[in-house]
Amino acid sequence: MRLFQPFVAAVLTLVVNAAAAETTFTVHSADIADQKAVFATVESPNVVLARTRIGGTVASLSVRQGDVVRPGQVVAVVGDEKLILQISSLDAQIAGLQSALAQAASDLQRAETLYRQGAGAKTTMDQAHTAVDVAAAAIRARTAERAVVLQSMKEGQVLAPVGGRVLTVPLTAGTVVLNGDTVATIGEQPFLLRLRIPERHAQYLKSGDTVRLAPRQLGVEQSATAKVTLVYPQIEEGRVLTDAVASDLSDYFVGDRVLVWIAAGTRPAFVVPDKLVETRFGIDYVRLRRPDGAVVDTPVQRGEPQPSADMPDGIEILSGIHGGDELVGP
Repeated sequence: MRLFQPFVAAVLTLVVNAAAAETTFTVHSADIADQKAVFATVESPNVVLARTRIGGTVASLSVRQGDVVRPGQVVAVVGDEKLILQISSLDAQIAGLQSALAQAASDLQRAETLYRQGAGAKTTMDQAHTAVDVAAAAIRARTAERAVVLQSMKEGQVLAPVGGRVLTVPLTAGTVVLNGDTVATIGEQPFLLRLRIPERHAQYLKSGDTVRLAPRQLGVEQSATAKVTLVYPQIEEGRVLTDAVASDLSDYFVGDRVLVWIAAGTRPAFVVPDKLVETRFGIDYVRLRRPDGAVVDTPVQRGEPQPSADMPDGIEILSGIHGGDELVGP
């Protein structure tokens, strides 16, 4: 009999330690945000047009729909053959004026020599000085005209006015365009969520509030949050427009519809830690301690997650428990 006493003592010690490590939670009612589901669309803060600055023919396109561009990036090049002809004409005029300037400088040197020797008139020397000045001024004028034409050729590069994603490219290489024609439509990034909230719920929403995005359907299980940045002060067709910014919307399509949960007042609810809820064969259970001390598995209906500072893994229980119930951890 004494041989079994150490074994019995060890078993009793394990039972006492297990009971001491047991996790319990008392159910009580708490006010939580009454969340309503609305649809939001992914939109760009600004849709900007990349326009041509000169007329001509589109020589090349360097972007297509869906590409991401940075500010100042070349999206297309417009060429105008008339500008090349103007450059050639101005180069020929400058070459002729340079020859005229050289001749005028030679005449001036000869006139000054004759004037110093007393064989030439001062009037002739003054006329030679004037001819040199006129030729030099003409060269400067043609050079300035050439710089203007070169600048026009540089303006054939169509630049992206903002950074973002290319939404549309309404033309192809070889298209004839005029000054101010649209080459590409660019949606500025980062994208934002534009919510259309029923007016009865809009009174509870203000700038700085956090809304919750439902998990996406394309293999993404985790949900995300967005911060409200602007509530528009106008009601359109019974709805209030609201803008919210999420951490990352770069992989969304512009116009993508996203399910968003917003707070519309408060309501009482039972919130328990998610670790106390166990799912077996598609049914959720909690371990409930009865008044007589027995612990039984009770089926419950799981609601939406309700995280808070005190309970980061909080989840709402819609039915199956009551206030004052004691739950036991698994």
